[in-house]
This record gives sequence, C-alpha cells and structure tokens, in this order.
Amino acid sequence: MTEATSRDGSRSGSTAQPVGGAKGPDELRRQIEETRGQLGDTVEELAGKADVKGRAKARAADLKDKAGAMSVQLRSSAAHAGHAVQDKAGRAGHTAQDKAGRARDAAERHTPSGRARGAVRAGLGHPRAVLAAGAAAGVVVAASLVRHRRHGHC
Repeated sequence: MTEATSRDGSRSGSTAQPVGGAKGPDELRRQIEETRGQLGDTVEELAGKADVKGRAKARAADLKDKAGAMSVQLRSSAAHAGHAVQDKAGRAGHTAQDKAGRARDAAERHTPSGRARGAVRAGLGHPRAVLAAGAAAGVVVAASLVRHRRHGHC
C-alpha cells in the first residue's frame, strides 16, 4: 500500500473514504462515477479561474450593461429637469407679462387718452347709461343750435 492510513481508517490524499473500499463492483462503479463528477467540477472551476481573458470580457460586458442603464437613467433625469425648468420659465414669463400689462394699464389711466379709453371701456360694460348720456348730450347740442338760430347767428 502506497498511501498512509490515519487512525480513523481514512486514507490521506483521498476523499476520506474508509479503508476497506466498496462492498461490491456496483458500489465501486458508483464511487468512481461520483469521483469523476467531482473531478470534472474541480477542473471546470480551475479552468474558469485560469481564463483571465474570458473573465475580463465578461466583466467588461457587465460594466457596459451597467453604463448603458445609467446613461438611460441620466437622460431621463435630465429630460425631467429640463421640463421642470421650462415650466418654471413659462410661469415666470406669464407673471412678467401680467405685471407689465398691469403697469401699462395703470400708466395709460393717468393720461388724457387713457382716461377716455377707461370711460369707453366702462361704457361698454353699461350700454344703457351710455345711451342715456348720449341722448342727453344730443338734447344739449340741439338746444344750443336752436338758441343759436333764434339769435340770428346763422
């Protein structure tokens, strides 16, 4: 025997099988197949660790996928931020237009033509009052013309 046997009956350098071996040819075949499977797994694992180029390619592909996903996420965030800025700018523009319009209206109200426009706008809101004022003005003008003719000015 070339292998040393320990106190518990197992052989050193093996998978700790008890001395005495298999209890028949079928058991021996099963143990051989099991050992071959374990050896194949071990060789495959070692080959994977030794394949530096393959592992580097797999890592690069993984990093590329992560970078692509991050790029999509960043584009989405940038688009969202852009829309938010556009909304705020639009609201600020509308606010500025409203304030400018109010300032222009206030300035126009303090000029003679602005006061006349204000009176016309007010009149458009109350057409009956405008008709009554127009009729009264017409009566005053007619009375003035009649008086003017009676005194022989024409």
